[in-house]
Amino acid sequence: MSFDRIPLVDLSPMFGTDRAAMLRTAEEVREICHTIGFMYVKNHGVDQALIGRVIDDIDQFFAQPLEEKMKLDINKLGYHRGYVPMGGLASKPGGKYDLQEGYEVGNEFPADDPAFLAGNKIHTGNVWPQHPPAFGKDVYDYYQAVVGLGHTLFRTFALAFGLPETWFEDKLERTISNLRLIYYPPQEPTADSAYEAGIGAHTDYECFTILYQTDHGLEVRNPRGEWVAAPPIPGTFVINIGDMMQRWTNDYFVSTAHRVTNRTGRPRYSLPLFFCTGYDVVVRPLDRCTGPDNPPRYRPTKVGYWVEQRHAVAYVYRWPDRDSLPDPEIGPVPEVERTIPTAASAR
Repeated sequence: MSFDRIPLVDLSPMFGTDRAAMLRTAEEVREICHTIGFMYVKNHGVDQALIGRVIDDIDQFFAQPLEEKMKLDINKLGYHRGYVPMGGLASKPGGKYDLQEGYEVGNEFPADDPAFLAGNKIHTGNVWPQHPPAFGKDVYDYYQAVVGLGHTLFRTFALAFGLPETWFEDKLERTISNLRLIYYPPQEPTADSAYEAGIGAHTDYECFTILYQTDHGLEVRNPRGEWVAAPPIPGTFVINIGDMMQRWTNDYFVSTAHRVTNRTGRPRYSLPLFFCTGYDVVVRPLDRCTGPDNPPRYRPTKVGYWVEQRHAVAYVYRWPDRDSLPDPEIGPVPEVERTIPTAASAR
């Protein structure tokens, strides 16, 4: 099914006690995630004043001289935290660099976390710039608030598939959800530019993304190959399904390609929270999404290994690790055609 707009969902029932309203919302979300993979959500519970403070903080941070930002250069730190300079990310393998600067934030793991000491580059603590002084507190408060929204969305997904409301909760412990603060400069692409776009066409590789954006630039590709604009709507987040959720639902939910090009003539800020499970969780297609006529399309996948492999494709600082990371997929390859199942098979 194709589409020419991104639908808007009111999440307020998910914060109430009306079970029938919750189930109606879950049904609506399920259909959108099956046919489009993108939606706006309103009444999401995240404080707009907090969002405003974070936007002000990152505006000040990215406006600093490069030498100040480079004090927390991810290429020097060597793990998934800190500043990603221009030319530090190439979302399209073998393609040009993405025209953006970023700042990586994650769950606060202790410095002596055994997984980090063993070489895991995700299980670590955050690093914070000295300026602006409120940056660390505001950004981590935002991270925690949006992770809370992610839990609400997973409760919605559980209801959508007829599972107990808390079915996903134990898989979200020690989440490796990653918040990326992005500055997209105004862009006028030229053929000889080292940069292709703010970020080229790609799918996200975690479970789903919770995005706040300040300006136009995001476009979503529909099944006809057309690019559908997804401009900011006040008071909303954009939610899109990622590759891991597509695997978890055996292709019932769709991870849809999207891109960003900032032609507004203004700085554009974007705050995607790539929501994910714990590192050691192994994702298998849900029983609700498989059956005799719809066998599993994917091998069981260790989430942390999957994310690290994707980091090694896109992030320059991880390119040396490309050939040494473990295979995230476990067990034999399913001998089936990868076609989209019918809606009835997921109900």
